[in-house]
Amino acid sequence: MTAEGWRNRGYLPHLNEAGAVQHIVLRLADALPPDCVQDRIWSSAKARLLALDGLLDQGFGGRHLSDPVIADLVQRALLFFDGQRYHLQAWCVMPTHVHVLMLQESGVALGKVVHGWKSFTALKANARLYRSGPFWAREYFDRAMRDERHAETAFNYIEANPVKAGLCATPEDWLWSSAGYRKRFGETRASGI
Repeated sequence: MTAEGWRNRGYLPHLNEAGAVQHIVLRLADALPPDCVQDRIWSSAKARLLALDGLLDQGFGGRHLSDPVIADLVQRALLFFDGQRYHLQAWCVMPTHVHVLMLQESGVALGKVVHGWKSFTALKANARLYRSGPFWAREYFDRAMRDERHAETAFNYIEANPVKAGLCATPEDWLWSSAGYRKRFGETRASGI
């Protein structure tokens, strides 16, 4: 059994709570310019998040997730334990980052879930790219949904992210997302969809 509540390793705080619906964002190690996080003064936490989100959509860095094989690898990693360790509600693999909306299952810490995704995919992606070193940024962002409306807003945002970034015309056109998955397979293993 895992301890529930807030955890902090000196970076971002993370909530570990069975039954919590979480919006998680993973980004590649080089997805943001090095000075953008530390050297800026933000008017609010919301302004910071909006600015960083906009930077992620601009596609800074190597954009390794734009490789269809790597994007598919990440999507398959997200789906692998769906319904066992967590319940996916929405996801989107963008060229520089990944959005996931999931219901956390009891007995498996959120940090262990994210670590599983990151370690497996980093090993495989680095091998495909003939590279070594950090693939993912050290930390990830998570936000617990306050209520059903908050979760619905996050769901819509995640599925529309490729359209907002100019990568496709409709959410269903993006192959590496819950919307694209539903379109291709007519169903999804994701429990919340």
